[in-house]
Amino acid sequence: MLPPTSPISTKRSDLAVYAEVIRALMLRDMRTRFGASYWGYVVVVLWPVAHIFLMVAVMLFRNMPSPMGNNPILFVATGAVPALVFQYTSREAMKAILVNKPLMYYPQVKSFDIMIARFIVETVKGFQGLLIIIGILLLLGVDPIPEDPARAIEGYLMALLLGLGMGAINIGIMSFFPGWLWGYIVFTISIYMTSGVFFLPHMLPNEIYEILKWNPVVQIIEWVRLAYNPSLGVTVDYFYVMAWGSGSLCLGLLMERTVVRRFQ
Repeated sequence: MLPPTSPISTKRSDLAVYAEVIRALMLRDMRTRFGASYWGYVVVVLWPVAHIFLMVAVMLFRNMPSPMGNNPILFVATGAVPALVFQYTSREAMKAILVNKPLMYYPQVKSFDIMIARFIVETVKGFQGLLIIIGILLLLGVDPIPEDPARAIEGYLMALLLGLGMGAINIGIMSFFPGWLWGYIVFTISIYMTSGVFFLPHMLPNEIYEILKWNPVVQIIEWVRLAYNPSLGVTVDYFYVMAWGSGSLCLGLLMERTVVRRFQ
């Protein structure tokens, strides 16, 4: 048995305390956002699912075929899911700071802890939504399994990483410019509309396509779609996307250590 003053024992105790802080922040976050009932959580999980199938309904109503040559549902899902993962993760991290700002008066709670708690909640919520979409596709007779599952998972993980990094940067900006919340919402809407959710960017004129490729979300969507159709005819700059994800996260953490704590 380790003595009470053992460094290993102390380290484990610190990790346990931090885990309890994150757990408490997650529970508070879920209760304040979703209400006291499970139905509030279910509604929030189903919201992006309804969003995707509403777009599919519009395509079917207008008799629009899938540009990828597969089922229109699969085409929309492979574009909307990674885009929404990025959008919700980056935006909700910013909103978490506004909602939980009074908690930062406690010395145990930092803005980074609030961000991590919200990120875990959003990841679990997004994964559950993805499972629901897969289940609905199976019920409709659509095969949701990509030809290259590993590549699809990598694309979704990159959407999460980029969302976390941009969320951290947003928290830094929000610390001295609270109005950035509304500016970022407008920004993400424009990103969503131009990222290739409703169309294939590489079918546009090459001059426009080269400009759109600077948007990492465009390449993340192409990353996921390549997993479903390896003959799509696009080339993803994997290093560029990973640099965006890791670089934004490093910059966001640096801002948390400097800018955010200064303005707390």
